[in-house]
Amino acid sequence: MTQKPDSEFYTAPQAEDFGETNDPYVLFDDWMKEAEAHEANDANAMALATVDKSGLPNVRMVLLKGIENGAFVFYTNLESAKGHELADNPKAALNFHWKSLRRQIRIRGAIAPVSDEQADTYFASRPRGSRIGAWASQQSRPLESRFALEKAVAKFTAKYGVGSVPRPGHWSGFALTPYEMEFWHDRPFRLHDRVVFRRHTENEPWSISRLYP
Repeated sequence: MTQKPDSEFYTAPQAEDFGETNDPYVLFDDWMKEAEAHEANDANAMALATVDKSGLPNVRMVLLKGIENGAFVFYTNLESAKGHELADNPKAALNFHWKSLRRQIRIRGAIAPVSDEQADTYFASRPRGSRIGAWASQQSRPLESRFALEKAVAKFTAKYGVGSVPRPGHWSGFALTPYEMEFWHDRPFRLHDRVVFRRHTENEPWSISRLYP
């Protein structure tokens, strides 16, 4: 693949090599705001990595739905592959990659379920079709045909034809509390900038270090 000339890319501010902040959440917020301004689609998209019972990794794209009490929140079908994997091993990694900014953020930490109240509030904010879909989809399980999915959608559309669509018991969210956050910024000749914030528990102060590219 031929790489575009540098002039065709958005040039991210240098920010004096990540600025002076010792708070990774402040830096994350700054980078996310720039991503929202320059990424064409889904600046909040992130890769979520989990492992199954055998230790085999699994990764997929999900959407960040907020940062609450210092934890990165996303939602899913609890009976999906990621739902089972997170229940068995409540640790995960996230990766945000913003190609137009030539930046990425890698995050690792511990997983905990969100409260029913949080899940209810977010579920109620989703488009009605997405709420129906949460009932119709047996996520990650074999699907005999597209028609079977459409039939399930029609069934729950009829069932919840009027009034609100309640949240299924098998649908909720997870919150990842980070113990490591690495900020990566492209530089010429692969001499990238990497700054990592680490802590052992959520109540400890962050340690900050640079990494070789």
